[in-house]
Amino acid sequence: MFSNWHVLGEIALRTTAVYLVIFIGIRISGKREVGMMTPFDLTLLILLSNSVQNAMTGPDSSLNGGIVAAGVLLLLNYLVAELAGANRRFRKFIQGSPTMLIYQGKLLESHLAKEHITLDEVQTAMREHAIEGIREVALAVLEVDGSISFLKFDDVPVTENKRHLKFLKRH
Repeated sequence: MFSNWHVLGEIALRTTAVYLVIFIGIRISGKREVGMMTPFDLTLLILLSNSVQNAMTGPDSSLNGGIVAAGVLLLLNYLVAELAGANRRFRKFIQGSPTMLIYQGKLLESHLAKEHITLDEVQTAMREHAIEGIREVALAVLEVDGSISFLKFDDVPVTENKRHLKFLKRH
């Protein structure tokens, strides 16, 4: 019986290690909405889940081993969500921060490259917001959830335009 608890404990530790590695890897790979996933992203996700299964459970393919691995994953996810909700600094570390993509009608190509966002993806999002060209955009931001939000020059009153854009540039 003791060896069984030892094996389940090892599964819990392995699962925690895999969770952390995958979480950090996904966090580093950038922000994308699930709906924005390319076929390559989906393929990677499926292959990752299959490849780490054995790393989590090791040689144990028992029902108990699977339940422990699943329980640890759910617990870790719950703990991360709770910590992110309670601690702003941790939330910013976990979720990241918004990234400016367009500023005063000019595409910030270095920011797009950093976030692995293509011009085609920005233009697709612009069409979804009924924006015809980049020059119409006062500000475009890649949000932490992977969506792109836009503020058109037309949406900002002329008297507020310069003051608002200066504020946004500082923050």
